[in-house]
Amino acid sequence: MVSKKQVLLLVGSAKENPSTSESLGTYLLEQLRTEGFSTETLFIHKVLQSDKGRRRLLEATSQADIIVIACPLYVDSVPYVVTRAMELISNDRQKRKDLPGQRLLGIVNCGFPEAHQNDTALAMLRQFAREAGFQWAGGLALGAGEAIGGRPLLKVKGMARTVIKGLDLLADALAAGTPVPQEAVKKMAKLFVPNWLYMLFGNMSWKRQAMKNGVYRKLRDRPYEAA
Repeated sequence: MVSKKQVLLLVGSAKENPSTSESLGTYLLEQLRTEGFSTETLFIHKVLQSDKGRRRLLEATSQADIIVIACPLYVDSVPYVVTRAMELISNDRQKRKDLPGQRLLGIVNCGFPEAHQNDTALAMLRQFAREAGFQWAGGLALGAGEAIGGRPLLKVKGMARTVIKGLDLLADALAAGTPVPQEAVKKMAKLFVPNWLYMLFGNMSWKRQAMKNGVYRKLRDRPYEAA
């Protein structure tokens, strides 16, 4: 009996509530399960908290045929928890011999409308794949991720249709053993809400948070402005 290929999703968001990173990765895994893959999800910020969790991270990574890192953009970079996980995985793999041919894929989302803001973070994941001995399968970048807000993609409905199409194309490519198709990259990067509308609701949300925390009148403060 031929065993199922395994896909490991590493969620790099530190949110306790469902995150956009989790939503994107979960939808992809659902599609891959229909292609006959077995799947597992680990939340990086949780597994890093204990020796047992870190061992599980390394064990799951070594056993997976495909590793998917889904994370948000933090100041033009991947979050610290992702960086730490990459260090642990890389150090562990340097001790191993005859590494299996594993593929690594990156999915990065950001709050900026432009998907290209994620380019540097994806380049970091690509470099990690190279140095850790993974085959780089490619990366997808999503802008305006806050519009999804951690909701399941199928519940976001029409607004997420291009995102869903991009992930469907990605799942087909991974099942076929081919790199991320450019059409999937384009669909994921396409702004799925009008820029002006995203900015409008973003500003409204920012102001609501400021009022909730009692700093609404300080939004225009510039405490570090040079005298």
